[in-house]
Amino acid sequence: MSANLKPPTQSIQPKANEIHLVRVYDAPVEMVWDAWVDPAQAAQWWGPRGFSLTTHSKDLRVGGTWRYTMHGPDGTDYPNIATYHEIEKHKKLVYDHGATEISPPLFRVTVLFTTIGKKTQMEMTMALASAEAAIQTRQFIKQAGGEATWDRFAEYLAEQIEHKERFVINRSFTAPIELMYQMWTQPEHFGKWLPPTGFTMSFIRADIRVGASSFYKMTNGSQENNVTMYGRATYLEMNKPNRLVYTQQFCDADENISRHPMAPAWPETMLSTVEFTEEGANQTRVTVTWEPYGAVTAEELQAFMKERGGMTMGWTGSFDKLEMQLNAQLETQ
Repeated sequence: MSANLKPPTQSIQPKANEIHLVRVYDAPVEMVWDAWVDPAQAAQWWGPRGFSLTTHSKDLRVGGTWRYTMHGPDGTDYPNIATYHEIEKHKKLVYDHGATEISPPLFRVTVLFTTIGKKTQMEMTMALASAEAAIQTRQFIKQAGGEATWDRFAEYLAEQIEHKERFVINRSFTAPIELMYQMWTQPEHFGKWLPPTGFTMSFIRADIRVGASSFYKMTNGSQENNVTMYGRATYLEMNKPNRLVYTQQFCDADENISRHPMAPAWPETMLSTVEFTEEGANQTRVTVTWEPYGAVTAEELQAFMKERGGMTMGWTGSFDKLEMQLNAQLETQ
């Protein structure tokens, strides 16, 4: 989200039996709508990472249905019949989700599309039979990586508009936005949660300001398979408390640029854009966009594209550690 664009607003106040999310996409509403309702486009992004989609039929009208099957990475098929109840082109979709030929829908979905400048806000509400069902479904979505659907959607739109390959991941945290920004910009905080699971991070130099850089070491501490990596982050933009942009490079112990020690085809420089969005007084959504930066070879781009699943696992592990650190920080306040 750009600095002069106000954060998305929620037009719906969710109830206890509802699951609610808001996303803002760098695309006009017409493109976002078409990518939703065109089954050929939906097949490029619909579902968690590793899933694929087959559409059997689609009749986009009130009373019409979309019949499709999601194919899980383990070979499991998930048939679905979505029945449309409201359709306002470029504005609103209401449909039942999760029905099969022999079972009723799991919940009703309301999706609102709103133009914000040159971007589109997507606001989704999933209404279930009870608060208990909402809790169970929310847990199922988390375990299945279902929220990655909306990250994949952002990646798909970026490829269509800018012809760029990106990795996107979101997570909402129960913490005020100012505290969240501190967790990303103060080395005594982010050094504890940002490293991959099993690694520790120490700073040789920590100069967190625009135009400056940090130089750090990460070690996994395992005596059997000890790995030490050095890296440098250079800060391009710091718009407190909404946005942080920096590049990352692997280095040797003397800060000379090197390559990932376990993936030599990995791009030399990565660009990280981190956006912080208030979703309430004590709720902040973090959106991380990761992409190769500068001169990138076809081999490097291919290596990046193949690792989106691994990136999801890596960032999920870091986010889990961030959540624990936030909880500990809030308990002391």
